[in-house]
Amino acid sequence: MPDRRGYYTVDEIRAAEAELFTRVPVGMPMRRAAFGLAGVVVGELRSRTGAVAGRTVGMLVGSGDNGGDALWAGAFLRRRGVRVSAVLLNPERAHSAGLAALRAAGGRVVDRLESVDLVIDGIVGISGRGSLRPGAAEMVAAVDAPIVAADLPSGVDPDTGAVDGPAVTADVTVAFGAYKPVHALAVPRCGRIVLVPIGLRLGAAGLAQLEPAAVGAGWPVPGPADDKYSQGVTGVCAGSAKYPGAGVLCVGGAVVATSGMVRYAGSDTAVSERYPEVVASPSISETGRVQAWVFGPGGGTDAAARDRLAEVLATDLPVLVDADGLTILAEEPGLVRGRGAPTVLTPHAGEFARLTGAAVGDDRVRAARGLAEQWGVTVLLKGRATIIASPGEATLVNDAGGDWAATPGSGDVLSGIIGALLAAGRAPGWAAAAGARVHALAANSAAHEGRNVGAPVSATPLLAQVREAVRVLREVGETGTG
Repeated sequence: MPDRRGYYTVDEIRAAEAELFTRVPVGMPMRRAAFGLAGVVVGELRSRTGAVAGRTVGMLVGSGDNGGDALWAGAFLRRRGVRVSAVLLNPERAHSAGLAALRAAGGRVVDRLESVDLVIDGIVGISGRGSLRPGAAEMVAAVDAPIVAADLPSGVDPDTGAVDGPAVTADVTVAFGAYKPVHALAVPRCGRIVLVPIGLRLGAAGLAQLEPAAVGAGWPVPGPADDKYSQGVTGVCAGSAKYPGAGVLCVGGAVVATSGMVRYAGSDTAVSERYPEVVASPSISETGRVQAWVFGPGGGTDAAARDRLAEVLATDLPVLVDADGLTILAEEPGLVRGRGAPTVLTPHAGEFARLTGAAVGDDRVRAARGLAEQWGVTVLLKGRATIIASPGEATLVNDAGGDWAATPGSGDVLSGIIGALLAAGRAPGWAAAAGARVHALAANSAAHEGRNVGAPVSATPLLAQVREAVRVLREVGETGTG
């Protein structure tokens, strides 16, 4: 079973399609895609209405191959007894073979969709750029039925997931041949995503998401010969008298992520009161042996904090820098640039802008890669779709499945989780991506527990769910499912 799901750019898909066309008859890839699209629509009709034959499907059809996919799907649906009506947004450029197939099967071409059970979005495909044109936007705005998008929601950029105007929000998106970056970067627009193979041959992807089974299988598990030291000792320098909660949450993240041992450098007594098993010392130099450091949350940005960060970065250990630590680095990037040991920076968009002097922009993958390459670090760019970029490696992405963790303190927990994985010897990119996956799973579980179903969660109940999230992923990793 692959350990990651790859996402391929438009250029990569186009090259693979060109190779495919040399191996199969003309039109076969489109009919494969359309047959798969029709199958998904049939499943949606059955689950939503309890029937297929006699139901009504409307289609918004643009020019080119994406419109052809929709038209052929309409022809296949007619064979299942579905009533199909198509609006041609550009009749002169409609896919001729697909349109002929639809008409031959009994499908209708109409000026506007009336009452339908479901709508197929076949307006634009991977060649489309920018938002919907006014006529298409008006048609989409009038839809009051579930939408199944052909390959991607129209109006959403296929390579960046960006939306700069009117666009489709689909209930289901049927990806043809391979997943594209939009399917990881704009999941709220895509809805449920279903892959339909059409025979593409693709190499390793430059953007990928770790599969849950891979996270579980790679999570540190103590063996019979392990002790608290061999499992990884995580050092945490976070929190202050002004922000005591940050230290508690960051340390807590490392503890519940099953670090072999956690050492805390600081004077915040709240950490020891909450976690008596953590070994606390007043300074970094007195902390004792650790195998990775987490620095920054709630630690301040004054000269003393700067000196502590410089002391940590002067070691040959992996270091994760977050929050106040990033503010210090924005003023003095030389502290970390060119560092030989693994370094992970975990900025949100505002912190990224301070580090680089520029906003993240629409292409978040490119932005994270740029900072990672320029500074020689691993960058975890936070968001609903978290981007993890490491120099010379495939970029990783983790869709959180919701925005439940967008609350104060949740980033402190994430830093502790990743720090524990670094201390256990995991590579920085993998540690950041796996930590983000566990963090997201814990947030989703916390948001749907008890009476506050579907509510944003504070960091404390999120922390309580991390250990359960790790257990679930380990179980998935052992069985190879999920």
